[in-house]
Amino acid sequence: MTSLHHSPGAGTRSLIIALTAFFTVVDLFATQAVLPLLAQAYGVPPAMMGIAVNASTLGMASAGLAVALFSQRLDRRLGVVISLVLLAVPTALLAHAPSLEIFALLRILQGLCMATAFSLTLAYLGEHVSAEDQAGAFAAYITGNVASNLVGRFVAANVAGDYGLAINFYLFAGLNLAGALLAWATIHRTPKMSEMAAPAHMAAGNRLRGLTTPRLRAGFGIGFCILFSFIGVFTYVNFVLIRPPLTLGMTAVGFVYFVFLPSILLTPQAGRVAARWGTRTALWLGLGTAAAGLPLLVSGQVGAVLLGMTLVGAGTFFAQATATGYVSRVASDRAAASGVYLAAYFSGGLVGTAVLGAVFDRFGWAACVAGVGLALALAALLGRRLTPLPQVQQA
Repeated sequence: MTSLHHSPGAGTRSLIIALTAFFTVVDLFATQAVLPLLAQAYGVPPAMMGIAVNASTLGMASAGLAVALFSQRLDRRLGVVISLVLLAVPTALLAHAPSLEIFALLRILQGLCMATAFSLTLAYLGEHVSAEDQAGAFAAYITGNVASNLVGRFVAANVAGDYGLAINFYLFAGLNLAGALLAWATIHRTPKMSEMAAPAHMAAGNRLRGLTTPRLRAGFGIGFCILFSFIGVFTYVNFVLIRPPLTLGMTAVGFVYFVFLPSILLTPQAGRVAARWGTRTALWLGLGTAAAGLPLLVSGQVGAVLLGMTLVGAGTFFAQATATGYVSRVASDRAAASGVYLAAYFSGGLVGTAVLGAVFDRFGWAACVAGVGLALALAALLGRRLTPLPQVQQA
C-alpha cells in the first residue's frame, strides 16, 4: 500500500485519514447516545452514569501524556495497529460489565487504547505529510472524528434500542478490528524517532521547554475548553431529548445525531480558512458558531434544539481542527505536542463531565448550557495567543 505521504491524490489520502480517525474514536462518543438506557440498566442518576461513560477521557488523557514522554521510541504503524486490536477487548467486555465500577474501568482502558492510536496517527501526519498539505490532513482527521460521532451515535442508539446493549458493544468491537486492518494496510512502518534527525535527540529538558511556549500553552488550553464544552452539551442533552417537553424515543434520538452531518461537510474547510484568513480567525469563527447555538438548546422546542446542536457540533469541530493543526505546526516535537494536546483536550472532557454533570443534576439544563458558554469564551480569549504563522498564510 502507498503511504499517506505519497498517496496518489489528495482525495484518496484524505479518505484514508478520515477512515482511520473514524475507526479510532468511534467508541468514544457513541456510548453517550445510549446513556439513558445505561442509567436505567445500572439504576444510577444521569451525572453518575455520565462520569462512568466519559471515564474514557481519563484513559485518553493519561495515554496522551505517555505518548508525549515515550513517543520517540514508538513505531507509529505498529503502535496504532496494536492499540486498535487491544481496544476491541474492553469494548467487547462492556457487553456484560457487572457493575458501574467495572464499566468505568473498561471505559478507561478503552481511552488508553484510543488515545495511543490517536496520538501516534497525529504524529505520523505531522512527520510524513508535506507542510502545504498538513492543514488539510488534520482537517480530514477531525472530519473522520466527526463522522464517528454521527455514525457511532446513530448506530448505537438504534442497535441498543432494538437488539440490546450487549449486541451494540460487540458490533463496536468489530469496528475496532476493522480499524486495525486499515492502519496495517495504509500506514507504512517508520523508524523510531531516536533513529531520525535532530529533534529526536533533544534532551528531556529541552523537550519540556519546547512544549511550554505561549503558543502551545494557549493551544492546549483551547483544546481543554473545546471538549469541556462539547461534552457538556452532547452528554446531557440525551436526557433532555427523552424528557418532557421533547419526549423522544431511542430510535428518534439516534436520528437526532444527523445534526453532525453539516460538521462533516464544514470541518474539512478549517484548514483552508486558517490558510487564507489566519488561525485566530478560523478559531473564532468556530467558537462563535458554537456559541450561537447555545440559546437554542434551552428553547424547549425540538426544531430549535436540533439547530442548536447542529451549530455547537459544527463550531466545536471546526475549532478543534484549527487548534489541532496549529499545535502540530508550531511544535518542534510534534509527537510530544500532539500527546500533550490530547491530554489537555480529554482532561477537559473529564472535568466537563464532572462539573457540568453536577450542575445539570442540581441546577438544570439551562445552567449547564451557561457553563458551556463560559468555556467557549475562555477558549476565544486564549485564541489571542495563536500568533500568525507564515507557512499557514502561504499554504
